[in-house]
Amino acid sequence: MRKGIEKIDIQSLDLKDQVVGINRVTKVVKGGKNMSFAALVVVGDGAGHVGYGSGKAREVPSAIKKGIEAAKKNVIRVHITKEGLTIPHTVTGRFGSGSVLLKPASAGTGVIAGGAVRAVISAVGIHNVLTKSLGSSTAHNVVKATIDALQQLKDPHMVARLRGRDVAEFMVASKTKGKKVEAGATAAPVVATAAPASVAPEAV
Repeated sequence: MRKGIEKIDIQSLDLKDQVVGINRVTKVVKGGKNMSFAALVVVGDGAGHVGYGSGKAREVPSAIKKGIEAAKKNVIRVHITKEGLTIPHTVTGRFGSGSVLLKPASAGTGVIAGGAVRAVISAVGIHNVLTKSLGSSTAHNVVKATIDALQQLKDPHMVARLRGRDVAEFMVASKTKGKKVEAGATAAPVVATAAPASVAPEAV
């Protein structure tokens, strides 16, 4: 997480957890091997708040519980638009070797994402967005890169107020342009050439 983020009161939020992945961890010690489980969990209220965390324990339920507690401590607020519940602008998040691209989408597009990216986007409450994972496919890197991208989103109203311009200039406008067909265009005439007729031999 980045430094300087605002504190979120999670007591007033209806957070729902989602397990992204569970890995089995083996630690070799002098007396043998110690088996444990590591869980990566994402929490969100579906209204612009999301957080992630990981927990490790000897049993899966305990690892998930620790992951949920860690995720609630890292909850951030994300700026999303009310029109279509998408993001205000295109952004790219990076963490380690992972890189995730997020692009706004018009209403009805849906969440075009997979794996760990979809878990984070669904927890935030974004309904229309285009995503692309450009780097590492490791769940931890993808989740942290997605969170980094969401942290870079800016509120259009705040940017418009700082620049002294109208907020409509910063909002995403999805316009479809149809192809124009020229009227009166005629195809070039095709000239058919007949094969030369064979000449009959003269009678002797």
